[in-house]
Amino acid sequence: MDSSTIVILDFGAQYTQLIARRVREFNVFSVVLPCTASLESIRAQNPIGIILSGGPSSVYDADAPKADPAVLKFGLPTLGICYGMQFMAHHLGGKVTPADKREYGDAVVDVKKTNKLFAGLPAKLDVWMSHGDSVVELPAGFVIAGETHNAISSIADEKRNMYAVQWHPEVAHSKQGTELLKNFVLNICGAKADWTPAHFITSTVEAIKKQVGDGHAICALSGGVDSAVAAVLVSRAIGDRLTCIFVNNGVLRKNEFEQVQNNMRKKLGLKVVAVDASKRFLSQLGGITDPETKRKIIGREFITVFDDEAARILADQEKNGELQHDAAGNEIAWLVQGTLYPDVIESSSVKGPSQTIKSHHNVGGLPENMKLKLIEPLRDLFKDEVRRVGRDLGMPEEVLERQPFPGPGLAVRIVGEITPERVEILQNADDIVVSEIKKAGLYKQIWQSFAVLLPVKSVGVMGDQRTYAYTCAVRAVHSDDGMTADWVPLPYEVLKTISSRIVNEVRGINRVVYDITSKPPGTIEWE
Repeated sequence: MDSSTIVILDFGAQYTQLIARRVREFNVFSVVLPCTASLESIRAQNPIGIILSGGPSSVYDADAPKADPAVLKFGLPTLGICYGMQFMAHHLGGKVTPADKREYGDAVVDVKKTNKLFAGLPAKLDVWMSHGDSVVELPAGFVIAGETHNAISSIADEKRNMYAVQWHPEVAHSKQGTELLKNFVLNICGAKADWTPAHFITSTVEAIKKQVGDGHAICALSGGVDSAVAAVLVSRAIGDRLTCIFVNNGVLRKNEFEQVQNNMRKKLGLKVVAVDASKRFLSQLGGITDPETKRKIIGREFITVFDDEAARILADQEKNGELQHDAAGNEIAWLVQGTLYPDVIESSSVKGPSQTIKSHHNVGGLPENMKLKLIEPLRDLFKDEVRRVGRDLGMPEEVLERQPFPGPGLAVRIVGEITPERVEILQNADDIVVSEIKKAGLYKQIWQSFAVLLPVKSVGVMGDQRTYAYTCAVRAVHSDDGMTADWVPLPYEVLKTISSRIVNEVRGINRVVYDITSKPPGTIEWE
């Protein structure tokens, strides 16, 4: 990475990803490392500045997340946020104690001593606090830069370019937070604002060319934004030496198998091998009602199908003399995955892996004997950045604005047993939900919108006749990253049209309900 880099050390804060996103909004590259990262791994990023994140612990807790205090002696501009301020004060000789009054929520900070961090900001700052400890004694060389009526809220040592704030400038509730962070990143650190989609595309394509050489690559294509952008990037680097494999697992949406092939081939110019394995998947799912078992079956069968197709492609290339070999005579080929940066961050938990709510389907479990080496061109990007890159690549909006779709497909939206009949019922209902939300001009504003088929039948009346049919739930949520979500108050007229169309057009459903559960306590998907 030849751009300026800001390293963010994560002490377990729920807002760490948001800090990284804010820095990137200034067109400056940021990387999140666990606070336990070694000094060598931090230096390896060639950072021009360091941000210490917040965290839920006290610096005095026995199990508090800890960084090597030597990170404070790098001589780089450093900004401590909340717990990061307390960590800085504690390890540089100051004192931190439990606050007499915890500060949580909106607060006003009086700027006592202006400095580069507060350049251009008003004397009173509207901020958002979340802390139970406070700095009560300053380390040598530091001065109080800001206070609330309860506690010291900012300290600074300008000679060493060390600054700290007790509030969270990364959240929208801190009104001057963006300007404060910009002051640190651009003015104090002197970062170059050159990390743009165009820069990313150029550097990534060149890196892939060097990495792959004259080799071949295979991409597991879902038709979603991530795998499509990853495939286009790799294709730009190596051309038709990339082969994409698209598998019909029997639980795709209505007409999706044909639509994805058309989009990927005609609109993106990708070489796609389409495999209809729907009967194979549905036969394995027959009689299964447990959600985790469904996911594992789909993951296992996908791996098997993908493995078979990849082996066949490699055999053909070997036969035609198109494959490279290493010094030991082994085939050299690559596997492209659309891994995103949140996946990378969450795999490096500060306090260890969190409880598994549900397993996730991906190709990360592909067998080692495939001998495919990994290419993850998007592993440094967030979802919105992937879309920006896709637009700079000239990809069509209908691909880039596609709402997220779970790897196990409709299997996690059919509660209970999966049968060809129930799949068809849900495909038809889901198609109505999506088409009506698009017609209302709401599709791009919503994170996900879809239908769920419930294993509940109820009595209804249609044409003066008694019916006994399934219940369909409609789900629509707002989210930034899928980690939390709020239900969308869809207009009544849209809900009315969706309900009327489903009941009248989808044989097998006679009742429609709307899911108004947020995440947490629910999840976005039903299974």
